[in-house]
Amino acid sequence: MSKYNVIGKRVHRVDGPDKVTGSAKYTFDMVLPNMLYGKILRSPHPHAKILNIDTRQAEKLIGVKAIVTGKNTLGKKQGIWRRFPELCDEEILCRSKVRYIGDPVAAVAAVDENTAEEALDLIEVEYEPLPAVFDPLEAIKEEAPQVHEGVELNINVTRHIEWGDVDEAFKHCDHIREDHFKCSSQAHVCMETHDAVASFDHGGKLTVWTSTQAAYFIQVLLAEMLGLREGDVRVIKPPTGGGFGSKFELDSAQFCASLLSMKLCRPVKIVLTREEEFTASKRRTPMYYYTKLGAKKDGTLLAKEVRVITEGGAYTSMGATALYLTGFFSSFPYKYPNYRYDGYRAYTNTATTSAMRGFGAPQATFVGESQLDMLADDLGIDPIEIRRKNGMTPNYEVPGQAFIQSCGLHQCLDKIEQHIKERGQLPPNRGIGIAAYGFMSGGIFNWFDTPYAFSAAVVRINIDGKVDLFTGACDIGQGSDTTLSMICAEELGVRLEDVRIHAADTDICPADLGAWGSRETLMNGNAVKMAAADAKRQLLEFAGAKLGANIVYDLDIKDRWIHLVDRPERGFSYFDIVKEAIRGKDGEVIMGRGHYTPHRKGMISPAYSFGVQAAEIEVDPETGRYKLINVTTAHESGTVINPIGIEGQLEGAIMMAGGYGFCEDQPMDEGKILNPSIGDYKLIRSLDMPETKILEIDTYEPEGPFGAKEAGEGLTNPTAGAIGNAVYKAVGVRITDLPITPEKVFKALREKEKQSK
Repeated sequence: MSKYNVIGKRVHRVDGPDKVTGSAKYTFDMVLPNMLYGKILRSPHPHAKILNIDTRQAEKLIGVKAIVTGKNTLGKKQGIWRRFPELCDEEILCRSKVRYIGDPVAAVAAVDENTAEEALDLIEVEYEPLPAVFDPLEAIKEEAPQVHEGVELNINVTRHIEWGDVDEAFKHCDHIREDHFKCSSQAHVCMETHDAVASFDHGGKLTVWTSTQAAYFIQVLLAEMLGLREGDVRVIKPPTGGGFGSKFELDSAQFCASLLSMKLCRPVKIVLTREEEFTASKRRTPMYYYTKLGAKKDGTLLAKEVRVITEGGAYTSMGATALYLTGFFSSFPYKYPNYRYDGYRAYTNTATTSAMRGFGAPQATFVGESQLDMLADDLGIDPIEIRRKNGMTPNYEVPGQAFIQSCGLHQCLDKIEQHIKERGQLPPNRGIGIAAYGFMSGGIFNWFDTPYAFSAAVVRINIDGKVDLFTGACDIGQGSDTTLSMICAEELGVRLEDVRIHAADTDICPADLGAWGSRETLMNGNAVKMAAADAKRQLLEFAGAKLGANIVYDLDIKDRWIHLVDRPERGFSYFDIVKEAIRGKDGEVIMGRGHYTPHRKGMISPAYSFGVQAAEIEVDPETGRYKLINVTTAHESGTVINPIGIEGQLEGAIMMAGGYGFCEDQPMDEGKILNPSIGDYKLIRSLDMPETKILEIDTYEPEGPFGAKEAGEGLTNPTAGAIGNAVYKAVGVRITDLPITPEKVFKALREKEKQSK
């Protein structure tokens, strides 16, 4: 019998009824009185000086109410790295220079979208095209054009991680592999494109409704860029149709809608088109890897060296963090006694690369798991055994980087090994590849003011017993509203239906840094649990006086029943005690507060989840086409808060990560993305989805609320590596650059045939 009343139950999402009935109102659906519609003019050049912008003809168009350019801004450069101003390098509305095709140069507000679109055609921009560079390997050469003046070799940032004596360790290796890999770009393809409705009132208050992953970040960044106090900017996140890393930075829709609204004191709505979403929003970072891996004959890993050059695009964005994290996760999930990483991010005249689900870890996992299988094959060792021999274990410290408390990696390996045995002898041209992974659970980065991230929550108990939970956490489809409500209900001793969540409104909710780095369950979950415990303590103090209990710890609340711990039958209705307690305080509601900051828990995260995935594929050797048959994942996420939520995250992760490994890419011609539409951009669709299965491993994370940790983002990491290893198992060819398309498999098979003759 479960010790929990709410935690671990199969619960449908608290926002589910609104979404399935269509009553949920997204930013896209919003219409305010007197509202105008905005459009953004973007550069057709990858690199050019702006000599002049003439808006006179556009301003004469009937229905046009305002036009803004870079001259209407404060001239500030923005970026999320406020702690490091040199990395804030993006103007949003360019004043003197554009650096990629799609860079914004002007914005229009008009009575309708068609008029705004027509006005864009009437704006005349005089450009002086400049030499451009599109490949990061070319960008770092001496003769390459400079994307940003004064940045030598276009090196935006560098990152270094090292422990042990790598060079000495390689001398003692029995076998060494050196390999090169390339990881491609990927679009986020959120169901809801970037959008915002901004309303600046005559009292000087700006309210912005927007599809975002971090309402607090947007509030602070807008205030800085517009010259407002933070308290004069209110950001509200309505239901949001996906983010995946693309929506926690200030974007052109939010900024331009706000700037236009401030000029007019009227609401302005901007919704990016799907083509704009593909060409002018952030994307996954392409990465070029050199990796060197050394081991003993028995498979014991001794040393690893990784060098990475990433295609940064035009601006820093979150690419600096992705550069660090891909180096960090290149050491996961194994115990490397000696490790060295050097990463270089190069500016290019392409759309900016930034955070995407996994944040550098999917690339690292594809590379690392592919090379580890290659090493195991060289040594004649089973792929599971080499992972079992070197895998991380509980209470392991990554030198100078992280401390792993809970870790179920070996149990995951056991489950996957059993799964593979159950599949039995496979038909010809069919193979099962595996990939193991570890991922952060609660990213502690704070790019604003301090080196630590934080979360806060407030719980209010009303006179009727209804509980209002206030949190800055952002539910972008992953289900955090439900998870946090469950944590609140469990800690307070009420039912889920007693909790009403109010989230991501900067005027009424405490600050939270948002949905990224798998933060919300652990970080905000801890804050919610603390706030609920604070409110519960106040309620039990009143109940204790009534029952004659000496201390609060004699009492507990379970399923709306306040009782003595040793004598559960002796107690009172939760609702009765709440009513008496509040009336006894002259109507003052009970308020609980909680906050969580994981100080001194490592550089990256206070906790980590682990897992192993097996992908089974079937290859047609005549064409190179292959089909995903089955994807099974053994995953440990600590205490499971909501099993339905984990299942949904697994299926979504496989679709996204499978697309990354199988078909998704953004080919370019001179900086222009060639497939900026759903029709041309190849996604895994519902009919392509394989049979999926989750094997949940029971662990407990001491740092997590009720022992929980992340169960979503990490699941995107192993799939590309598992697919690559499965292709090799099926037909004996190794693809080292993503995506692993049928064309690449076909060419590799033909090359294999030539070599065998």
